[in-house]
Amino acid sequence: MIRIGIDVGGTFTDVVGVDASGRLYHAKAPSTPQDQSLGVLDGLSRLAEAMDLDRATLLARTERIVHGTTVATNALLERKGARVGLLTTEGHRDVLEMREGLKDDRYDLRQPPPEPLVPRRLRLGVRERIRADGRVEVPLDPASLEAAIARLREEKVESVAVCYLHAWRDARHERATRTALERLLPGIPVSLSSEVLPQIKEFERLSTTVVNAYVQPALARYLGRLEERLRAAGYAGPVLVMTSHGGVATIEEIVRLAAGAVLSGPAGGIAAARQVARVLAAPDLVPFDMGGTSTDIALVRGGRASVAADRRLAGQRIALSSLDIVSIGAGGGSIARVDEGGILQVGPESAGADPGPACYGRGGVQATVTDADLLLGYLDAERFAGGRMRLDRDAAERAVGRIARALHADLATAAAGIQRVIDTKMAEGVRLVSVRRGVDPRGFALLAFGGAAGLHVSAVARQLGMSRIVVPRLASVLSAYGMLASDLRVELARSHVAEAHALDSSELRALFAELEREGRARLSAAGFDGPVRVHRVADMRYGEQIFEVAVDLDPIPWETPDLLERIAAAFHRRHEELYTYALPDRAPVLVNVRVAVVGELADPPEEPARPAGAPVPPRGRRSIFLDGWCEAPVFDLEALAPGQTIDGPALVESATTTVLLRPGDRARVTAEGWLDIVLPTG
Repeated sequence: MIRIGIDVGGTFTDVVGVDASGRLYHAKAPSTPQDQSLGVLDGLSRLAEAMDLDRATLLARTERIVHGTTVATNALLERKGARVGLLTTEGHRDVLEMREGLKDDRYDLRQPPPEPLVPRRLRLGVRERIRADGRVEVPLDPASLEAAIARLREEKVESVAVCYLHAWRDARHERATRTALERLLPGIPVSLSSEVLPQIKEFERLSTTVVNAYVQPALARYLGRLEERLRAAGYAGPVLVMTSHGGVATIEEIVRLAAGAVLSGPAGGIAAARQVARVLAAPDLVPFDMGGTSTDIALVRGGRASVAADRRLAGQRIALSSLDIVSIGAGGGSIARVDEGGILQVGPESAGADPGPACYGRGGVQATVTDADLLLGYLDAERFAGGRMRLDRDAAERAVGRIARALHADLATAAAGIQRVIDTKMAEGVRLVSVRRGVDPRGFALLAFGGAAGLHVSAVARQLGMSRIVVPRLASVLSAYGMLASDLRVELARSHVAEAHALDSSELRALFAELEREGRARLSAAGFDGPVRVHRVADMRYGEQIFEVAVDLDPIPWETPDLLERIAAAFHRRHEELYTYALPDRAPVLVNVRVAVVGELADPPEEPARPAGAPVPPRGRRSIFLDGWCEAPVFDLEALAPGQTIDGPALVESATTTVLLRPGDRARVTAEGWLDIVLPTG
């Protein structure tokens, strides 16, 4: 049977398949932003072609499809989500707009506040009140509730968020509100804060619930349409969706918790990075995924990716557990321009898939990074995308020529300037996940993937003083590959505020056990009956602090008699790692407990090792621009022999990506056909 991973990007849709023998196949198709499912079906057709099958046969033989989608992400970024109504405790309708009284950049005095996803007229107070200890101070008033629902019906809302004060402690009023909504507004999806994020901190809970309600209808429509088209095309198996925390979920589960899909696509790359770390015995990696629209960067330490619960996207707070990924507007389609001060700027605006870079010949006229790469000689106009596309050099010259004239420079200098600007921007993105968090990136390997990464990664590594780069053979489709290395995962959290010394260890174990049972029940409801593993995390802080630190509890023996002392010690160590100091004489405060229940799917696919062979000569030479024009050999990545070494300057091409080796770089071909590149130091 065949397993398929699908990653929809801003420019291309990547598809990876693995057959029963473990052989990997891959294909790319242009993304179709107006309806991503069309690009998915096109990608499946191209994958079938690569496997010498027709699409119907491919799908009939497929046991599982795992899909990463940007539908929820785009709905939020482009503000094209649902018309949301908000029901909240009377007197608290403006929490969404007041936020926490802080700006994302508190030193930017001119920064306007983000526009709320729900306008004030659709934020309605309901008479009810539950205290923080769970005591009902004001019972839910049916008349107040029905009046609010009638107003939402008049406003023709498409989705409703419900977030009452202290519903994390007692959800009875929220559940009663859902019952009323189902009766008075049938067919309208409802998001309850007590189900989306049952934790303290009112703004985070409210914002996350509103985001869930905002993106849910669009995600549900898309996944429903995709599932229908796959069934019509002959696929009868499950469709699993990549989630922001790096696991996969059923369509029903991800639609229920739609806010957990806002980093669906990038999460696949981090799952692949963990697999790469294991194969190469290189536990410390910086995954660097440069696609057509954005670059996603993360940190893998000791083979494990960082997880955060304070994500911000498009000015909105999403407090669900998610992989700690920094996304910046830098990709092959990033548009270059010269501002009023005569300064060259690149991104974050992107030409996307339609019309795309000027050289794609689809009507784009603005200069992009891809146009610059073509003019610098890094891309082969005749072999792009495995020969499926011919790049229009004249169109690229016209687009970059406008930049050159504005800079009073020649064409090559302007193109090289575009590349330097985007490389510097991406290097700063790596600093955000490393240097600014107390980690020296020089001890890490840079894992380059995504269709555009290979041309830029060496320059980025040089700016950071990094000396090792890894480029997998499937670099251009690694996120789709990573989806095949992901497991079913249910994330659960609950607030339980108490000082560590005042906790009862049996009570704490019982709380974690309750969450574990709920997670296992959800896996069973999804039809999973395989092996399960459980991860435990505690959010803790010192008493005077307002932000928590996530503490991994997995290394602690769970039945040890000194459990609480070990948890406190683990918090002190983690606090010192993050902030360079700890206060061991202070009792830490436990705020939230988190459990991840993971259903292990089939072993991730691995590319078979190949024996070493005689070095393969270059298939040609091409003139490229570095500090000046020079001749560089061009190698075919698929033909290279394991053990072969290549010294830069050189180009290594495959059907879906190109790698630029700069002078001083030395690439060794691994047994899997990957490039392990060492850069000069000093």
